[in-house]
Amino acid sequence: MRGMARAAMGSRSSTVVMDGRVWHAASAGFEAARRLVQVPPSHRARNLHGHGFQARVRGELPAGWAEFPGGEVQRLQAELREVTGMLDYRLLNEVLTEPSDERLARWIAAQLPLPLEVALQSRPDRGVDLDAEGRAHAWRRHAFHSAHRLPNVPEGHKCGRMHGHGFEVLIHAQGVDHDAIDDGWAPLQAQLHHVCLNDLPGLENPTSEMLSSWIWERLQPALPTLAHVTVFETASCGACYDGRRWRTWKEFSLDSALCLRRAPESSPLRRLHGHTYTLRLHLEAPLDALMGWTLDFGDVKRLFDPVFRALDHQPLHEIESLTDCDPASLAHWALGQARERLPQVDRVDLFETPACGATVQLGAATPALPV
Repeated sequence: MRGMARAAMGSRSSTVVMDGRVWHAASAGFEAARRLVQVPPSHRARNLHGHGFQARVRGELPAGWAEFPGGEVQRLQAELREVTGMLDYRLLNEVLTEPSDERLARWIAAQLPLPLEVALQSRPDRGVDLDAEGRAHAWRRHAFHSAHRLPNVPEGHKCGRMHGHGFEVLIHAQGVDHDAIDDGWAPLQAQLHHVCLNDLPGLENPTSEMLSSWIWERLQPALPTLAHVTVFETASCGACYDGRRWRTWKEFSLDSALCLRRAPESSPLRRLHGHTYTLRLHLEAPLDALMGWTLDFGDVKRLFDPVFRALDHQPLHEIESLTDCDPASLAHWALGQARERLPQVDRVDLFETPACGATVQLGAATPALPV
């Protein structure tokens, strides 16, 4: 029965033709100390301190760049590790006069052999992203714990009951430092933390979409260069608002086996091995004015479930319609399958390990979520 189901899935997907832009991504960490001097005299960052930094890169790679098709992530990670190795267990002031997050990200970008988007995370709740044009966006992650219910869902929908979340909000702004983001956020933290969101004016229907735009409208006057606000309702789903439109995502974890058919005989990737993958669906749809959402996350999960079951706890190299099991091939396949069921899906991220994998996107690029 399992073989018949897998053959049926392969036959169906063989008719799907899916183009799209492809980005490969990699990450590498390093431990280093620094002191910052271009901060106010009382700022604690003037003292010698250290971080476990995480560098991430993403880019469209030229054809034939890797040793073999499917080897892009491994080569990109090796290139990045070589660069971050020059910073590991170093006093960063010996490398840069003022080793701020942005300057470190620009230094890393300058050492890499290709033009890539670079992100540097200095703490789990802060970092800087350099986009394709080299513009720097500082980001901060804040948490608040609140209750809410969605008053307009159908009877029996679990979100119609009063419940709560440990929400997280990710704030990206261009041309500012983290302290400016924190100052702008502080009044909103006081309003959102340890309350029932339904009691706040403008949040009578506090979906993730409504919450992200509510925060945007109150934060943007204090941060005119605000780029986007992302609300994590849970660790696996949420909404992003950029002042014009909402985008949502839903994340899945897959435990799967594979081998890369196009890898050289000498490569360990040719051998049967496995990953705990992170697969992230990105969706864009008009806002439903009554429901206050673009899509119900429960519907997304239900409609994507046949694709999830075809991938999870399965030998991926046995899926007949897959070119290979590298992240880009898997993301292409998942995007085609998802759009048959959810045409609102326009992007799939597929990571073998945290921040190492591929993105396939239909249309213009959208921001990458920090890991």
